[in-house]
Amino acid sequence: MGFERINELVKEDMAAVDRVIRQQLHSEVALVSQVSEYIIQSGGKRLRPVLTVLVARALSYAGHHHHTLAAVVEFIHTATLLHDDVVDKSEMRRGKKTANELFGNATSVLVGDFVYSRAFQMMVSINDMRVMATLADATNVIAEGEVLQLLNCHDPDIDETRYLQVIRYKTAKLFEAAARCGALLTHAPTDVQEAMATYGAHLGTAFQVIDDVLDYSGDINQTGKNLGDDLAEGKATLPLIFIMREGTAEQAAVIRHAITEGGMEQMDAVVNVIQQSGALDYARACAQREADAACAALTVLPPSAQREGLALLAHLAIHRTR
Repeated sequence: MGFERINELVKEDMAAVDRVIRQQLHSEVALVSQVSEYIIQSGGKRLRPVLTVLVARALSYAGHHHHTLAAVVEFIHTATLLHDDVVDKSEMRRGKKTANELFGNATSVLVGDFVYSRAFQMMVSINDMRVMATLADATNVIAEGEVLQLLNCHDPDIDETRYLQVIRYKTAKLFEAAARCGALLTHAPTDVQEAMATYGAHLGTAFQVIDDVLDYSGDINQTGKNLGDDLAEGKATLPLIFIMREGTAEQAAVIRHAITEGGMEQMDAVVNVIQQSGALDYARACAQREADAACAALTVLPPSAQREGLALLAHLAIHRTR
C-alpha cells in the first residue's frame, strides 16, 4: 500500500484543487501562463496540499475553502522551486528540464514572483486572518531558510544543528503551515492546531533528510534529478556531516575537500566514502525518528481513514525511492 491509497482518499478533493490551480494560473501575459503551466505539469506528489486536505477532512471539514487553501500551499511551493532552481543552477527536476533551463533565469524569477503574489491574492479570499498569518509567516521563514542555505554552501564546518535548522526553515515550515491551516479551517482547539503543526514539521524534516539520502543513493530515473547535485553546490547534508564527525581522518578529508570545492569531480570518491561509513543508515535513522514523532502527534485526531492516511504519509516519506 503506497501513495495510491493516499490518492484514493483525496481523489475528489484534489480534482477540485486542480481546477482551482488551473483557474488561478491564468494570466493575460501568455509567457506567465506557459511557464506556470509547465511547472505545475512537471509531476510531483503535491504532498503539501494533500496535507491540508487530509487534516481538514480528518477534522470533519465540510466546506470548500480547503481547496483554495491547498492550491495556495502548492503555489507557494511552486514559487520556491522556480527561485531555487535559479539559485542552484539546476538543470533537471522530476525528470524534466527546469523552467530556468528552458525559459531562462529572468523569466523563472519573475514568474515565481507572479505565483507568490497570486497565492496571497487567493489567501485574502478565504478571509481568515489566522490562515493569512500562518502562511505569511511561513513564506518569510522559507526565505530565511534559503539565505541560510546559501550561507552554508562550501562550508565544511556545518554541524547537524545548523543543517536541521535549514531544513526546518526551508522545507518543513511549509509542511507545518499546510497541516496547521487544515486545522484552522475547522476552528479546531488550539492543542489540535499545534499537534497538526508538529506533525507537519516532523514530516517535512523526515522528507528532506531522505531527499538528501537519495542524492547519493537514488536512481536518476526514479528521483528525476541529477545525483550529486547537492555536492556540486557545496552543500553539507547529513550523510556528509556524519562522515566529517564520525569517519576516519582520511574520510573526513575527502568530504571536506569536496564541500569546499564543489563540483562533480569528487563524486566517485565521496560515494565510496559514504558506502563505507554507514552515513546513509545514520541519516535514515534520523528520518525515522522524525516520522515517528509525526505519527505521535496524530493521536489528537479521532480515528478515521484520513488519520490513517496521514500516518501512512509519514511511513512513505522514509520508504521512498523518489
